[in-house]
Amino acid sequence: MAAKPPTRQKRSLRGKKKTKQTTPAPEEEEPVNMGSMGHPEIYPLVLTTKTQEIFNCRVDEDITDEQSYKLIKKEAILADLQNRAAVSDFHPVKKIVLEYPGDELLLVYDKDFKYGLNFYLIGTEEGKGNYLNPPEVPEEQEKPKELAPEDLYVYKPPVSKPWVSLGSEKEIEEESIKDSKKQVTYMISQKRCKFGTPVTFSDLNASSNKDAYIECASYPDKNYTLQQMEKDVGMQVTPQVRGISTQTKWTFPKNATTQYYPREFSEEEKEKLRQSKTLADFLNTVSTGVEIALQQNEIMNTFIDDWKSLAEEESTFGDKTDTHLKEYQSFTDLQSTMEKMITCVSWHPTIYGLIVVSVAVRLSYEERVHFSGKLLLQPSLILFWSFSDPIHPQLMLESPDDIFCFEFCPSDPNIIAGGCINGQIILWDITAHADRIENIKAGGSRSKKPTLKPMFLLEPDSNKEAMYIRHCAVSSIENGHRKVITDIHWLSDTFEINRMGSVFENRSGINCQLVTCSADWEQMGEKGKSGMWVSYNLGAEGTSKNQFPEGIQRIHLSFMFFQKLKLSKGETNLDYCPTKLSLSEDPLLYKMQEKMLSQIRLVKAAETHPYHNLEAGMANILKPIEDFCTKFFVGTEEGEVIYTDWKMERDPETGRFMSKKPVNLHTVHDGAVHTVQRSPFYNDIILTIGGWNVAIWKEEIMTGPLLKTCCTSKRYTSGHWSLTRPGVFYVGREDGYIDIWDLLEKTHEPAQSQNICIAMITAIKPWSYSSKQQFIAIADYHGTLHILEIPWTLSRPSLNEVSSVNYYFEREVKHLEYVQQRKIIRDTEKREIEMELAKKKVRTYQKTKEQMDAELKLEYESYLELEKSVLYSLGLVNVSEKVSYLDIV
Repeated sequence: MAAKPPTRQKRSLRGKKKTKQTTPAPEEEEPVNMGSMGHPEIYPLVLTTKTQEIFNCRVDEDITDEQSYKLIKKEAILADLQNRAAVSDFHPVKKIVLEYPGDELLLVYDKDFKYGLNFYLIGTEEGKGNYLNPPEVPEEQEKPKELAPEDLYVYKPPVSKPWVSLGSEKEIEEESIKDSKKQVTYMISQKRCKFGTPVTFSDLNASSNKDAYIECASYPDKNYTLQQMEKDVGMQVTPQVRGISTQTKWTFPKNATTQYYPREFSEEEKEKLRQSKTLADFLNTVSTGVEIALQQNEIMNTFIDDWKSLAEEESTFGDKTDTHLKEYQSFTDLQSTMEKMITCVSWHPTIYGLIVVSVAVRLSYEERVHFSGKLLLQPSLILFWSFSDPIHPQLMLESPDDIFCFEFCPSDPNIIAGGCINGQIILWDITAHADRIENIKAGGSRSKKPTLKPMFLLEPDSNKEAMYIRHCAVSSIENGHRKVITDIHWLSDTFEINRMGSVFENRSGINCQLVTCSADWEQMGEKGKSGMWVSYNLGAEGTSKNQFPEGIQRIHLSFMFFQKLKLSKGETNLDYCPTKLSLSEDPLLYKMQEKMLSQIRLVKAAETHPYHNLEAGMANILKPIEDFCTKFFVGTEEGEVIYTDWKMERDPETGRFMSKKPVNLHTVHDGAVHTVQRSPFYNDIILTIGGWNVAIWKEEIMTGPLLKTCCTSKRYTSGHWSLTRPGVFYVGREDGYIDIWDLLEKTHEPAQSQNICIAMITAIKPWSYSSKQQFIAIADYHGTLHILEIPWTLSRPSLNEVSSVNYYFEREVKHLEYVQQRKIIRDTEKREIEMELAKKKVRTYQKTKEQMDAELKLEYESYLELEKSVLYSLGLVNVSEKVSYLDIV
C-alpha cells in the first residue's frame, strides 16, 4: 500500500470553527508532483465519494476502464474551493488550478495506484494534449533492428531510479524493536524517627562474619508478570449419549368418599380403666417427662435447623471462596475526542440499572488557560448510562463548564443540581425526557399499580440516538463561588433555614434549598484564602415560587445565595478551605412529621409538577423548630476536620451577624479531605478520608477520632460506607486498588485489597438492587466506569453485626475518655514537679550570709584536697613538702 501524502492531514480540520489567532498565517505548501518519476505535469489527488458526485466523476459509473478520464471546468473547481475552502479535495493543487491557462483541466482515474492515489490531475496544456492525442510511432521504429552477433551484449551502467513505496516500510516498522514498557521507578523511604540519625561506617571482613553475607534471592513481581498470549492446544470432544425412557400408567380419576365413626369405650370399660392400677402407675411414671417436653416446646422452637444457622455464621465470617468483587459491566465514552476523567457518580434514585456520571478534562489550571480556546469547542456533559446499552449514553446534560459534583433532588428525581469548576450552580429539568429513560409496564388485570422494570432486562435500541439536554437555570457568576465547587447537597424537605441559620418547618414538603462548599479567593476586600459554605434558595429575590413550575428558566441568572458561612482561622486573616461537608439530620423530627409528609406527597403527586406551589409555604409565618442540631462536619484542603455550627451570632463590637467559631478542630489527615460521610446505620458516626489515612468520628466527642489508621504507601482518593454492613467501608487508592475494611475482622489494616484498574480511582458509589444482589460503581482517572458485583460475604450482615459494631464504637469512646483522664493526671503531675523545682530554687536564694560562707569554705577545702592529690601523683611534691604545702596554704 502506498502512503498518503502529508497534504491530506488538513482533512482533520473539517467541522471545526475557526478561532482568531494573533500569529501570522503559515505559507501554503507547494503541490506534490511526479517530477521524480519524469512526469512533472502530474499531481496525485484523493477524491472522496462526495467530491466524485459533485463533479460527476464516480468510479465505475461516470469513469470506466474504457474512459478513465474526465474534463472538468476550471470555474467549477474554483467554485468548489470557494465554498468548501480547505475541506475541498482540490485544495492541495489550488495554486496549479489558479495558474492553469486553459478552461478545462484533465482528471485521470489511477486504477492501479501508479502514482500513489486514486486520481491525478494534469496541470499543463501540453500534458493534456499528449494524454488525449498520444503521438504515433513510425513503423520503422516499431520493428526491432537485427543486431550483429558481436553487438548482442552491450554493457549499460546502472542508473539510479526514484524509490517507490510498496508498503515494505510498514512491515519493517512492525518488526523493529521499540521501548513499549514504562520505565521502572523506585521509591526508597524510611521511618520518620530515623531522619537525621548519625551513621558511622567501618571495615568488616565478610568471610569471617557469617551475618555479613546477604543473599538477594529472586521473587516474582506481580506488577510485571508475563502472560502467555497464544498457545496451540489440540482437543477432541466425544459426546456421551445415554437414552432413558419411562412409562407412567394413567388411570381415570374418580371421586371417592370415606366415612368413619370413632370407637368409644362403654361405661363398663371406662369404669374398669378408672379402677386399673396399671394405668395409674403408667400415668404417674410418664407425667413428669410429658410436662418437661411441653415446657421445652414453649421455650424454644424444636424445628430450627441448627446446622443451617451455624453454616450461615461460618460463611459470613470465615468463607473465603467468594470474597472478591466481580466485574459486571463497564462504560466508556467513545465519542469524546479529549482525555477526560470521571468526577462524580450517582445512581438514579428510582430507575433500576441507570447510573449518571459527570466528566471533566484532565488538565491542570495552567493547561486549561493555555487550551482555553480549544476547550470552548468541547461540550461539558453529564452522561446517563444504562445496563442495557453500555456503548451509547441515554441522555447527555450540557453545562457551561466541567461539572465536579451533582445530586438528584430527593423530592423530584427529574431535577438535578450540579456544581461547575467556575463556581456556578447548574439546574437541569429532565421531566420532558422522562419517558426516554423510564420503562413502566402496567400490572395485571387485577392490579392497577404500575410496576417498574429493571433497565438491564431491556433490549438495547440501536436506533436510539443520544439526546443533548441544555440546562434550565444557572446562577450568576457575580453571586457565586470564585473557585471549583467541590460538594453540593439538597437540604431535607422537612425544614428550611433563613439568613441567620435558624431552622423552620417546611410546609411545602419538597426540597427547595441547596448547600455548596468551595475554596474561594475572596475575603473582606483583600486577596486571601477563604473557605465558604453557601446556601442557595431556588426562589430568587422578587420571584414568586409559584412561577417555578412553568420552568426553572424563570430563575435563570437570578437565584443567588442567601447565607454565606466563612470558616475563620482564629485571630488571623486567613480562612479554612472546605472541600467536603456532612450535614446532621434529626431522625426524631422525621418520625413526628412522617404522617403529615406522606399526605403532602400524595397531594403533590396529583399535580403536574412537584414544584407548583413552592412559595405557598413561605406566604405564612413559618413555625421555628426547637432543639434542632445545626452542627455539621467539614473537611478542608489542609487535612483538618472541623465541627462547626451554621447559625450566625452577633458581633458584640460591630453588631453585625457573623459566623461562629468552630466548635472543634483536629488535624488528622496529611492531605486534602475528599470524603466526609455519615454512616447509614449510625447517624452520629462519620467517616473521613484524606491524604494517606482514614479516620472515624463520633459526633459530640471532642477528644479525637475513634479510629485513625496509619499512613499507607499509596494516597487515598475516595471512599464510601457499605449500604448493608455497618462495619464495612470501601476506600479507593491512587494506584487503582480498592481497600475493603471490615471492623469486625481487622481494625489496623484492610481486610482485603483488590486491583480494579491501572489508573487513580476518583469515585465510589455502591447500590443495592435487592437483598440478594448488590453493585458498586468505581470510576477511574481515565474516564472508565466499572460496575462490580458485591459478593455475598460483603453484602450480607451477620445476625448481631449492628450491635457488635455499636459496642466497638462505645468501647473506643471509653478508651478516649480514659486517655483524656490519664492526660489530665499527667499534666497535674508535671505541674507538681515544676512547682517543687521552683520551691527548691526559692530556698536556694533565701540562704543567710553565714550559710553561704560555710558552703564556700567547704568547696574551697575540697578543691585544695584535690590539688594536693594531683601534685603528689605527678611527683612534684613529697610527703614532707605536701604537709608543709598544706600548712602554708
